[in-house]
Amino acid sequence: MPKGRPSSIWVCRACGAQSPKWLGRCAECSAWATLEEEAVPARGTGPAAARPAGPGPVALDKVSALESPRTPTGIAELDRVLGGGLVPGAAILVGGDPGIGKSTLLLQAAGAVARSGKTVLYVTGEESPAQVKMRAERLGVRESSLHVLAETALGSVLHHAGEMRPALCVVDSVQTLHSDDQPGAPGTVSQVRECGAQLTALAKARGIPVVLIGHVTKEGTLAGPRTLEHLVDVVLSFEGDRFQALRLLRATKNRFGATEELGVFEMAADGLREVPNPSALSCGDGSSPRAPGAVAVATVQGSRPLLVEVQALASAAAYPTAPVRRTAGADPNRVHLVLAALSEHADMSCAGKDVFVNVAGGFAVEEPAADLGIAVAVASSLRKRRVPADWVAVGEVGLGGEVRPVPHLEARLKEAARLGLKRALVPAGAAAARDGHGLAVQPVRSLAEALGALA
Repeated sequence: MPKGRPSSIWVCRACGAQSPKWLGRCAECSAWATLEEEAVPARGTGPAAARPAGPGPVALDKVSALESPRTPTGIAELDRVLGGGLVPGAAILVGGDPGIGKSTLLLQAAGAVARSGKTVLYVTGEESPAQVKMRAERLGVRESSLHVLAETALGSVLHHAGEMRPALCVVDSVQTLHSDDQPGAPGTVSQVRECGAQLTALAKARGIPVVLIGHVTKEGTLAGPRTLEHLVDVVLSFEGDRFQALRLLRATKNRFGATEELGVFEMAADGLREVPNPSALSCGDGSSPRAPGAVAVATVQGSRPLLVEVQALASAAAYPTAPVRRTAGADPNRVHLVLAALSEHADMSCAGKDVFVNVAGGFAVEEPAADLGIAVAVASSLRKRRVPADWVAVGEVGLGGEVRPVPHLEARLKEAARLGLKRALVPAGAAAARDGHGLAVQPVRSLAEALGALA
């Protein structure tokens, strides 16, 4: 090692920042006890180190655009989030809480791809082949073209995947792999980064879609360096309460399709089942009366219109000096804005009231288009009056009490009509409001006008 060159550096496993010495708190992300030591590889010298490793620059108009056909996974909700299926050479990272169903989902997808006659390699670093077989039997996966490899050595995984050239390779999980070229135990920053880089390089070189299952930290972020998320093409997040059946799959990064798409699943005894009509699961069809404080709200998740039931409860505060504001599935900042607008512009103060807002079914709604629905739900709870079950509300509420237009209003109204709802509160002036698509549309310009229409 040349004089003055350090033999090791300290790397933050939360943000990837480097430090020449150990620090209790990362200087970049301010996280505590996240720095891990890793060795510095020897620097190459001589003419070979300076020689270009690949082809030189190519003019953009000379580059041929390759259109590779996607491989369907056999699971429509997963294909929706991926943008239509698996792209050859794509590196996909799937994260989620322990026990949420990541392995179940991907084993079902592996079985569906194998069922079409293609070869699939399932690498397990946490379970034995017998354990994978037990879960596969429960899921009804019995295809002979699905191969299981119980291995944690990266070199062995790369060798078998390169020899087999499968149509899909699943690695469960990337934190269990270790490379002999890097120091440290499996799961450390250097090991996760090296294994992720090598598997991504395998995907690109051989055209194999590689899916990596990743652990998450107690804060809910993917474990390991952030460079892992930059290396891959797609990052999927599998969410849900492990004590409830509903599971949500979201794309937070997708180089081959739209982000923020939503796939909905239900956990059952025989595995994950697709929910093709999540609006009915959360909102119903408008035939049953709703309790006071409940209203249907039309939202959009990615390109998918989705109706959810927003519930609000305003009750006498247990401590008048500090009333409680709690939300589940709704943006607390938007809820506070709506409560202030109700107080100032609709003469409906929540002072001295504890206010709770919940999105039924375990869905999360953060877009401003839910503002009007939240305001109607809170007002309904304060008045102790039911909102008609066949009403749907959509609109953004401004600080001046005005109701502002929202995007994709036509798709929202079509979804409400398909579900059987009859009437809609929408922002005045929206072009889509002229055609209610089977709904009786009530355009409103302000909160007071909206609440008056429901009085």
